[in-house]
Amino acid sequence: MNKQTSFIAFIVCLLLAPVAILRASELAARPAVDDLWPTKDWPTASPGSVGLDEQVLLRLNRDMTSGKYSQMMDSFAVLRCGKKVFERTYPHDYAKIYGKEAGERGPYNERLTGRYNYFDPYWFPYYHGTDLHTMQSVSKTVTSVIIGAAVQRGHFKAGLDTPVLKYFDTSKVKNVDDRKRRMTLRDLLTMTAGLDWNDEGFLTGDPQNDTSLMEASDDWVQYAIDKPMVAEPGKVWNYNSGATELLAYIFQKETGQDIDDYGQTYVFAPLGIRHEWKRTYMGVVDTEGGLYLSGSDLAKIGYLYLHDGMWDRERIVSSEWVKESVTPYFQTDEPQFKYGFQWWLYKLPDSTEYIWMARGFGGQNLQVFPKEGLIVTFTAWDILPNSTGKEPVPSDFLPAVKAKPCADGVH
Repeated sequence: MNKQTSFIAFIVCLLLAPVAILRASELAARPAVDDLWPTKDWPTASPGSVGLDEQVLLRLNRDMTSGKYSQMMDSFAVLRCGKKVFERTYPHDYAKIYGKEAGERGPYNERLTGRYNYFDPYWFPYYHGTDLHTMQSVSKTVTSVIIGAAVQRGHFKAGLDTPVLKYFDTSKVKNVDDRKRRMTLRDLLTMTAGLDWNDEGFLTGDPQNDTSLMEASDDWVQYAIDKPMVAEPGKVWNYNSGATELLAYIFQKETGQDIDDYGQTYVFAPLGIRHEWKRTYMGVVDTEGGLYLSGSDLAKIGYLYLHDGMWDRERIVSSEWVKESVTPYFQTDEPQFKYGFQWWLYKLPDSTEYIWMARGFGGQNLQVFPKEGLIVTFTAWDILPNSTGKEPVPSDFLPAVKAKPCADGVH
């Protein structure tokens, strides 16, 4: 290299040095986004590092251990800033606890054996001895997420005002009237179908409960669509597990794809979620209560919605669907709860803030605190009608929050 070439190279280095320094500083200042997407697993941190009071969480753990909330609590996890900061599990011998009930026919055990004997330890609360826990009606919320993913990708083309009966041969549906003809997909999502449905009795073991009767039947979809109408659709909120089962059938008809297979491709796999999903006796995915997840993977659903439907630079669900899903459209029969698209919205006392929740029979729960960037999950299997356990509510967890949400927009 001659002197002139060396001099030019020296000048170029001088000119580029500030750019290189600036670029390095930008990279150092930028949050490590890839580390904040728990696709493979949640990174861990101490509660204090993300602005949470560990003593409050330890006190909650003691309450759960003591049975203040439920004698059958199975897991409890707290996540913030993309990190798992607290997790506990509580082992139980369910074969022993529910051994007597497993052999008795009743509302939670209509067929005595198989996947809908709620006392069979091979199926409940864990799936075949794994750490995948029954989600029960949390399945409904995940169903809404998958429908949103299909809408986002253009695979579910029907508008939400599409009549439900479009997907049925009305000559084979009972109790068809003008109200049933006006029932839409939106009404199914918001639990305002107008169908005559008793779901309250499922919690108390009422033998006339429609969810128990549907699960005891062979054809769940037919059972649900045949129910008579008792209200104008879209006007009266009434919790209806059959409505969500209709969505599984409609999803297949509209997209040509099975909702479990679709969810695996476009939701579960991208988020790194392991799952199992039971099917009805006719092979339809049990969207009303058949999903199994771990508590940590359940938290990923909350994390997805905290990020407006984005996951590691990929849009899973549109921001419009997320917004509609957590809009409190209807008052439920519990004063503190309103309802969106298969999401429960809990109104904090003396506040305008709503906590986004997925809830399932027996004590399954996802709580998402959007302003605090906080996610809480817990699972349990407290299912006897005489249970004295109570479900933790968002107000129980808020005292743990001691600092504002995470920096750089990371929740």
